[in-house]
Amino acid sequence: MRTVNAYAAPSATEPLVPVTIQRRDVGPKDVQIEIAYAGICHSDIHTVRGEWGPITYPQVVGHEIVGTVSAVGDDVTKHKVGDLVGVGCMVNSCRECENCRAGYEQYCLKGNVQTYTGIDPADGTITQGGYSQAIVVDEDFVLRVPESLDVAKVAPLLCAGITTYSPLRHWGAGPGKRVAVVGMGGLGHMAVKIAHAMGADVTVLSQTLSKKEDGLRLGADHYFATNDPETFEDLGNYFDLIVNTVSAPLDMQAYLRLLRRDGTLVNVGAPPEALPIQVFTLFNNRRSFAGSSIGGIGETQEMLDFCAEHGIVPETELITADEINSAYERVLRSDVRYRFVIDASTFA
Repeated sequence: MRTVNAYAAPSATEPLVPVTIQRRDVGPKDVQIEIAYAGICHSDIHTVRGEWGPITYPQVVGHEIVGTVSAVGDDVTKHKVGDLVGVGCMVNSCRECENCRAGYEQYCLKGNVQTYTGIDPADGTITQGGYSQAIVVDEDFVLRVPESLDVAKVAPLLCAGITTYSPLRHWGAGPGKRVAVVGMGGLGHMAVKIAHAMGADVTVLSQTLSKKEDGLRLGADHYFATNDPETFEDLGNYFDLIVNTVSAPLDMQAYLRLLRRDGTLVNVGAPPEALPIQVFTLFNNRRSFAGSSIGGIGETQEMLDFCAEHGIVPETELITADEINSAYERVLRSDVRYRFVIDASTFA
C-alpha cells in the first residue's frame, strides 16, 4: 500500500480539505500513475454535495486524470514506465456482458466501476479519484495520451471531450449535417470544437449572446440566444442533431421542434429534475429524444487521437489545490471559460 496526498470532501456540506489516502499495491495487470493534472467536472460537485444520491465520506473525486506511468505489473503489455497516459470516468467493468464485449464498457450491464465512489473489484474499497498525487488502475482502463497534446490542458478531454465526441460520432455529425449545441460551457465548448472538426455546420444555442465571440472563434458557424423567442421561430425544423449539454431543466418541446425529419436531440447534461416530453412532438417529423454517456475505452482512445490530429484541447484555467473550493463556487456561477485543471504537484 502507498500513502498519497489528496483533497477530499468530508461531508456534503463542508469544503474539500487536504487528506492522505491509500493506493493499493500494483497488481499483475495494474498501472501506477503519477498524476500531473486533474480536471474539475461539474459532476464532481454534484457528487460530493450528495445531489446524485448518498455517498460515503471522506471522498476524493476527479475523473479527468493525466500523468506519467511510474510502475507496471508483471503482466502489463499496453503501457510502460514513462508513458504519458490518462484515466477517465471508469476504472473497470464486468468485461463479460454484451455491451462490454462490444466495446461499450460505459454501458456495462452489471454497472461499470466509476473512478470515484465505485467499489474496486481488486480490494473491495471505495474508489478514490484524481484529486491526488497518484492512482493505480487496471491497464485496460488506462489511455494513451498523444504527445502532441498540451499536457496541461488535455485532462478534460477524458470527460468533456468523450462525452461530446461520442454522440457526435454516433449520430453522424459531419459534412452536410446541421448540428446545434445547447449551452456554451465546459461540455458545450468541446462539442463546438469537435463538431467543427468533423465538418458539420455548427450552431450554438445559448441563453444569451455573451459568449458569441468565443463560440465563433472556437468553430461555430452561427450563434443564437435562446432568451429571444424569435430564435425558436426562425430555426424550426432545421437541425439534424441537437446536443444538449445543459444540466438544468429546459423546455424540451421548444428544442424538439427545431429538429428536421429524423433528427435527434441527445442529452449529455444531467439535470436532477425529470424532463417532461410531449410524445406528439416526436411524432411530428419522426423526431428522436436520446441520451448518451461518455464512451467506451476504444472510443475514448479514438477521441484522443482525433483531437491530436486536429489540434483540439479544451480552454482551461490552471489552479492549485488550495483553489479547488473557490473553483467550485465559480463553476456554480458559470464563471470559468471553460474548464478548471488542477496542478497535481500542489497536492504535495
